[in-house]
Amino acid sequence: MQMVQETFDDLGVHLSDVTFVVVDLETTGGSPADCGITEIGAVKVRGGEVIGEFQTLVRPSVPIPAFITVLTGISNAMVAEAPRIDSALPAFLEFARGSVLVAHNAGFDVSFLKAAAASTGHVWPGFAVLDTVRLARQLVHRDETPNHKLSSLARLFGATTTPDHRALHDARATVDVLHGLIERVGNLGVHTLEELQSYTSRVSTAQRRKRFLADEMPSAPGVYVFKDGRGEPLYVGTAVDIRRRTRTYFTASETRRRMAEMVGIAESITPIVCATRLEAQVRELRLIAEYKPRYNRRSRHPEKALWVKLTAEPFPRLSIVRQVRGDGAHYAGPFASRKTAEAAVTAVHEVIPLRQCTQTLTERSRKSACVLFEIGRCGAPCIGEQTTEEYAALAGQAAMALVGDGRDVLAALRGRLDSLAAQERFEDATTLRDRMIALVRASARAQRLAPLSSAPEVVAARRRDAGGWEVVCVRFGRLAGSTVTPRGADPMPFIDAVRATAEVVSGPTAPAPAAHPEETELVLRWLEAPGTRLVTMEGEWTCPVGGAGAARAELEPMARQWGEFAEPWGETPAVRPLERPPGALRVGLA
Repeated sequence: MQMVQETFDDLGVHLSDVTFVVVDLETTGGSPADCGITEIGAVKVRGGEVIGEFQTLVRPSVPIPAFITVLTGISNAMVAEAPRIDSALPAFLEFARGSVLVAHNAGFDVSFLKAAAASTGHVWPGFAVLDTVRLARQLVHRDETPNHKLSSLARLFGATTTPDHRALHDARATVDVLHGLIERVGNLGVHTLEELQSYTSRVSTAQRRKRFLADEMPSAPGVYVFKDGRGEPLYVGTAVDIRRRTRTYFTASETRRRMAEMVGIAESITPIVCATRLEAQVRELRLIAEYKPRYNRRSRHPEKALWVKLTAEPFPRLSIVRQVRGDGAHYAGPFASRKTAEAAVTAVHEVIPLRQCTQTLTERSRKSACVLFEIGRCGAPCIGEQTTEEYAALAGQAAMALVGDGRDVLAALRGRLDSLAAQERFEDATTLRDRMIALVRASARAQRLAPLSSAPEVVAARRRDAGGWEVVCVRFGRLAGSTVTPRGADPMPFIDAVRATAEVVSGPTAPAPAAHPEETELVLRWLEAPGTRLVTMEGEWTCPVGGAGAARAELEPMARQWGEFAEPWGETPAVRPLERPPGALRVGLA
């Protein structure tokens, strides 16, 4: 648990005497920079008793998207007569005066409140802030609940109010979660706000006696590997300063329970110094994939990634596969789970009546059609109701949705989503929304991966803060080499050297890269970051007009706010596209 304390006069007060204001917001999107608050709900509690409640709808300066209405039930009509934030915020601040603010995922709510204060000319008070998500991560084990979402914790602690994405209801549920967490921490001897703040500052005996392991680490960027007495990797991490980072595992700044357990087992640390931060991140991924250390939770099984395939046959169909082949089929992905792959397939089936049977078809392969034909979800090519030419038009729409201009398919999905919302079929609309997000993510990812996966070589450079350049050489989506150039030196000899000594990489079957997709995602983010210059390029770097990237940029902030269908590898949307002409390209570095 981490607390964000700004100012608070009396941190030694007993928890039963602390006034907490539990707050929840509903908004038009995920970023306070371009989204607004639509509802504020808050509950004031002291000593386990509710002493006040606050609730108001807020009329935002931007329209409420249909997706948000599906999620919260708050429509533009509902907030038409509601007060603006410049009236609602002062009332809330007065209600919360002198209290400790509590929220579930407090960074989100507080960022919106601070942005509202700044935009309306109000001074943000010095609230202490308690985040129930962070506290729960310390006190609630995975065998008790699958995750730390508010809905899961509310069930665990028997909350009297079920969270439903309405601000006051969610605040009431968070109150019950807060009380359950305080009861648990009280059993551990924590009874004051000061003790609660320092609760995670306890360092285990194992952590203290292993501090010497970090003493010989280099003060350089790279990768570090904790190993047990047999030399087996326990945990792999990266750092801009290996010595400084590994020292934190033996201090109060390391609060993860599993890391304290890992330190108790570890007998050595192996450092791997890297030329660039990107190289360190890539080496970390490769080591985790190779050794699958028990204390690393992510990136352990990249080989299990899945792809959605539109088969190459007279009557194509969608299938989920583990390998991309050069068979003329169209692929989207990769996906980290079968659940999201199936969601993307179902999204396409929602608006394109492709066949869903698995056998190979020729015209009129069966005597009778399945139930999908009877309900209008398939044209029944199996009984000759569709010719290959008629079916090919549908398959072409599906192919465009996966690898090309998918605007027509996305527009059809949006239309169906709006229709479900208008009929108040919110559960069905939410399901369709999740399927749409899965499809857009997969299509955008494949469209971004394919050009780099097909490029024999890309060399790029970026200025370093300390002077000189970071240089990377990428071949078929795999990091083949990297270096840094000295400040003031001509970078071209170093670039020529890294190209000459870079790893030889065999061409893969696009859109799958020659590396694990997560590695190529890291390389893409580095290449797409502002300030990066392409030095040479063999191949083409293009993206389809009307591709899934634009739709994803619109949906992604809301998807992160909802916390559902999280990205498999912590992927973020591209900062900006790099538009370069095809063929070899060489740009001098000043």
